[in-house]
Amino acid sequence: MNAGTFTSLMDEKCFHVDDKSAQWAIPVPVTHQPVVSSPRKKWGRRLAILLALLCIVHFLSDVKRPRRNGYEEQDHEMLNALMRGHAPKKGSSLRGKKAEQLFLSVPDTDSAIAASRVYAGKPHMAGSEGDFNTAKYFLAHLQEELQIGRSSCNIPLYSAGSHESREATLSISSLDKPKAWIDVYYPILNSPLDRSLEILGDDGNPVWSAELEEVADETDPYAFKSANAVPTWHGISRGGQAEGKLIYAHYGRQGDFDALVEAGVDFSGKIVLTRYGGIFRGLKIKRAQELGAAAVLVYSDPRDDGTVTVENGYVPYPHGPARNPTSVQRGSVQFLSLYPGDPSTPGYPSYENSTRIDGGSKPTIPSLPISWANAEVLLRHLQDGHEGPTVRLVNNVDEKVTPIWNVMGVIPGHVKSEVVVIGAHRDAWVTGASDPSSGTVSLSEVVRGFGALSKEGWIPLRTILITSWDGEEFGLVGSTEWGEDFSEWIKDHVVAYVNIDTSVSGSRLKAAGSPLLSHLLRETAEQIPHPTSEDRSLWDARRDSGTLFGEHINAEIVAMHKDELWAADSIGVSPLGSGSDYTVFLQYHGVPSTDGGFTSTLHDPVYHYHSIFDSQYWQELYGDPGFSRHIAIAKHIGLQVLRLSGDIILPFNTTHYSIELESYLDKVVSIAVAGSYDVDLSPLRKSLHALQSASLELDSAKAKAERRLRKILKRLKKRHGICHKIRRKIHEASCKFKKVFGKYKCEPKDKHEDTEREHSRRQVSSHSRQPSKHLLKAIQRVQAVNKRLIAFERSFISKDGIKDREWYKHLGVAPGKWLGYGATTFPGITEALTMDKNATTATYEAGRLKVLIDDLVETIRL
Repeated sequence: MNAGTFTSLMDEKCFHVDDKSAQWAIPVPVTHQPVVSSPRKKWGRRLAILLALLCIVHFLSDVKRPRRNGYEEQDHEMLNALMRGHAPKKGSSLRGKKAEQLFLSVPDTDSAIAASRVYAGKPHMAGSEGDFNTAKYFLAHLQEELQIGRSSCNIPLYSAGSHESREATLSISSLDKPKAWIDVYYPILNSPLDRSLEILGDDGNPVWSAELEEVADETDPYAFKSANAVPTWHGISRGGQAEGKLIYAHYGRQGDFDALVEAGVDFSGKIVLTRYGGIFRGLKIKRAQELGAAAVLVYSDPRDDGTVTVENGYVPYPHGPARNPTSVQRGSVQFLSLYPGDPSTPGYPSYENSTRIDGGSKPTIPSLPISWANAEVLLRHLQDGHEGPTVRLVNNVDEKVTPIWNVMGVIPGHVKSEVVVIGAHRDAWVTGASDPSSGTVSLSEVVRGFGALSKEGWIPLRTILITSWDGEEFGLVGSTEWGEDFSEWIKDHVVAYVNIDTSVSGSRLKAAGSPLLSHLLRETAEQIPHPTSEDRSLWDARRDSGTLFGEHINAEIVAMHKDELWAADSIGVSPLGSGSDYTVFLQYHGVPSTDGGFTSTLHDPVYHYHSIFDSQYWQELYGDPGFSRHIAIAKHIGLQVLRLSGDIILPFNTTHYSIELESYLDKVVSIAVAGSYDVDLSPLRKSLHALQSASLELDSAKAKAERRLRKILKRLKKRHGICHKIRRKIHEASCKFKKVFGKYKCEPKDKHEDTEREHSRRQVSSHSRQPSKHLLKAIQRVQAVNKRLIAFERSFISKDGIKDREWYKHLGVAPGKWLGYGATTFPGITEALTMDKNATTATYEAGRLKVLIDDLVETIRL
């Protein structure tokens, strides 16, 4: 969608996208040239007639076999899909590599820049007018690219819980044409009112007042215009006032607080100052309130910016790549590791009339985010590095039920009972050129690619659901509420989820996902060229580290970055914890998921996360000049979806997963040994070895099932081709024969081709109603394998969930209880040892996991 199209959506009463020819449509293939025959070929024509009769007899003898009564609807769907692929009609050959090649030719940097300037052009916080406008933009984009008919003024806008909303999702698995709509959910969110921060003198009067807002100039016009649009505050924060002595707690990690408590520090009634980083910001507030603190301040420290600092000679933004000292990181402080989504509806969707409860995921003390410029003043007043002056903090908020808008679009596939979901969140704290607009832009380019394929007749094997989530910044709200709303449908139909949050904030590619999809992530990335370096692939960008170096760098931050890299598996894919919209799919439903994008390194221009300086100007100047990285990510996530939706056998690697599980166990054993815990984990290891063995058997069955089916399809394709050529020769011969007597006028070649296609389609339909037993058996083998692949991730879901945070149900991986974002593998056992320090609990958790794995072994055996 170009900039002009986006501008046309600005009409408040009626948004409309002018129809225009598809810029990326592939020309219709050239038709076959007429074949000129001579009288010498009459015996050839007679032979052709004889062969045609033999072909028909052979074909009919093959199709009159057992009927559909003996096989499932899913088998029939795949049969139809595979048979239609051999009918000579427009788009029938557009699958596999041909479809991928066409898709990869579509994403375009000019289109991406134009879209980014619209999405990141104005503030669009969840629930705001700007947010609703972006929902309409994305809806119109889906409608235009997927050729979805629409009324000029009526928006398909459905209130969550209504018949229309429920029918829209529940009917996805029966749609024959693309469809798009907007679902409206009603979470409780808050917005800032008055806020202040002061240092008080001995007499109780202020001696210093902080300037809490960010300061921009016209060098960055986007930041300048939006400087006061969204005040600096924490989403989901507690409203109120607090006063107390200032205490510094470093990153505010559990270990940082524990060290201070051991040193005799009393947090009761204190104001805690922590720096961003290490863990999710909400958990800093959680630990402080547990220790009796009155409030928390969180600031951005230049030490976390690597070498790109003023100390190393770099100029602050917008005049250079270093941190603007007034920048502030907004963000939610919900206790994400307890549960995501609307804090008032844990485990169930937030309809307009939903019952609201206090689920315990909201802070009970106020907090404020502050800039380095303000933190520097407070740090100068600290005595002995820890306790400082009396500080007064005010954080008043307006909390209310607020509508948010999820945009949904469907591309129906042949196998309608299996759905692949791709999604990105759309809401930003301010303009969010990187987070989230870079992800939305990449997803928009994917939509353009799918649109180009659809216009050429492409139909995916499996249905594709495209989602633009809202409310992610407040706590993954839009995706979580939808995931809780349609829990059973997701369990029955969704086979995989591809997430994109921030496409570009730096130079290094980070790939994360379920181990089931590690090979898919690598293989698709290896197929795409590196966006800025010749002779390298996108996958090689995992080693990129920026170009801005300097003498001074903080050793602790270097060590933290190294730990992040070590978390990746043997292929180079990191496990998923939480912090984005894959959470409800993986952690709640057991749907294998991926996530990724270009992230900032210690030697990249400073990325001003959740700040007004995360702007279009910064993105075009420093983040991704030319937008080549946006396009690389679009191609990467699009290829993942094409493989997931198009491969006959789902591209899941269970053997890699089962091997990774043993590496998770090795980590637990190391923890147990280091802590001298008496925990027998050998039964669990034995079960993992059985799983590895069963997975290898499944690998063999996968290969055999696909090889057999492709062999049968190749034979059918050859037969269809021979019959097609014979019918064409018969038509040409008959035409010339009748012309001699002047009693017959040949129908035009294109009309004959249309008749030929219709004949083939009828033949395919007949064949799918009465499939050969060999074809049917091959399809059933494939479907049996796919069912076991889908069951693999699902099998780690425990109905009882993880101890103390039961919303998280995946016993293989979860966000760390005191990490929030970062993943903890085998969380039940790991946290029993590292947090509860209880060997008995660890043994119990190992037993729970063993039961799931033993059941999985039986499930995947054919």
